[in-house]
Amino acid sequence: MTRKDEQAERTAPAGTAASEKAVEPVTAEWARHAADGVLLDGFHALKHALRFGARVPVAVTTDRLAVRELARSLAPDLLDVLDGLLREVPEATLRGLVPRAHPTGVAALALRSSAPDWDGAGDGVPGPGAGAGAQEGAPLVVLDNPRNLGNVGAVVRLAAGAGAAGVLTTGDLDPWHPAAVRAGAGLHFAVPVARRQVGRLPRRPLLAFDPEGDDLRSVPLPPGAMLAFGSERHGLTDALRDRADHLVALPMRPQVSSYNLATSVAMALYHWMARPS
Repeated sequence: MTRKDEQAERTAPAGTAASEKAVEPVTAEWARHAADGVLLDGFHALKHALRFGARVPVAVTTDRLAVRELARSLAPDLLDVLDGLLREVPEATLRGLVPRAHPTGVAALALRSSAPDWDGAGDGVPGPGAGAGAQEGAPLVVLDNPRNLGNVGAVVRLAAGAGAAGVLTTGDLDPWHPAAVRAGAGLHFAVPVARRQVGRLPRRPLLAFDPEGDDLRSVPLPPGAMLAFGSERHGLTDALRDRADHLVALPMRPQVSSYNLATSVAMALYHWMARPS
């Protein structure tokens, strides 16, 4: 050690060197998974991911006691899991790991889930195996070339809550982008989520939502159908429209131009959920 190093060590705040040494294995583990891992931003995203079986190799917090109190009130089922998983780091370390630290002071990396083999020879009406919470004959939501990652995450959250078979997106946006996962509150692990181009969509009945279609209330939804929604600005692509088996429309008051994408998906999924049993 040089004289300069000795002087710096003597003038550093007590415990600083020890703290930095203690977090080195954590930051190294984070770096190892950063390229391929899915960022879970905040306590709620980590909570949902763990509940639905996500593999989380590294998770950090700036305050273990505060997170334990959150878990005690909001996720007591995960107390033991979180105790064994979370590593406490200084705020400066957390800021260095994530683009924007979440108010809960929690961040984690999870391994991306793989989608079911929807292209397999047996691909037909999806059963519960299409997604852990999917009901028999559940629809598959298709977002055709979406442009807003926040909307993608909101749709994933809707699909998870409704027990849909999965969410597929076409186009160039990654539905597992950190902004989409953040908007989905970690529920990408509760329902299969993947990107497919129109030509590789599963072989299932496809109902595409378009103002020129038939009123949804008059259209029976085939078991296992795909429900496709166009982008927020441009609607359905020509390729998706050509692939559609049926155009359907959401009921809407005259002179109102459109619904938000997530609202449209919510209305369609509720129509399916409210069907006579």
